[in-house]
Amino acid sequence: MKSAAFALVMGALASPLPGQEVVEPKSGTKFPAKVEDKSLLGAGLRTKTFLKVQVYALGLYVADAALSGPLAAYKGGPLGSPAFYEELVQGDFPKQVTMKFLRNLDAGQIQEAMREALAGADKARVEAFVSYFPAITSGQECVLRWGPGGTLETVMAGTPKPPIADKGFASAVFAIWLGDKPIQEDLKKAIVSRAGELIR
Repeated sequence: MKSAAFALVMGALASPLPGQEVVEPKSGTKFPAKVEDKSLLGAGLRTKTFLKVQVYALGLYVADAALSGPLAAYKGGPLGSPAFYEELVQGDFPKQVTMKFLRNLDAGQIQEAMREALAGADKARVEAFVSYFPAITSGQECVLRWGPGGTLETVMAGTPKPPIADKGFASAVFAIWLGDKPIQEDLKKAIVSRAGELIR
């Protein structure tokens, strides 16, 4: 009984409760463990150049219903498999990327970075999307949500932008970090680092 109680307590300490925060270890950036009905699957740091300049911390949130639904097939299995990441990119369930910027960026820098990351996607969609990114000030946030049917919802520095109703384009945006050729491999792994404890 004592060992069972100890395990229960340790499990509670390891898994943040609603209202608690998870710290991205490299930058110290904090993310809430839950946002509405979505849980933080992991958090990582985007760096640039060989100097490892910190650009933004990123958190990936996935609907609790998906953790116990389509993603449950991966419990105890290949959480880092191509099929797992494909489900995260293509799966039609609520999910969210939260970008917390750690440095100032001019509009040209962030827009060109997004264009490069979305090379091959529909050009008209790309231009509409990149226009949502103005000059960035350290401390600002950008939230990208997968809405019903694959509609991409963007909130830049607290301002909602026109949604883009295109599942293929929404998948391309999430594939920036989760696809076969992500912009940063260690970031791809970091943003699913809590999957083992959350998927049930």
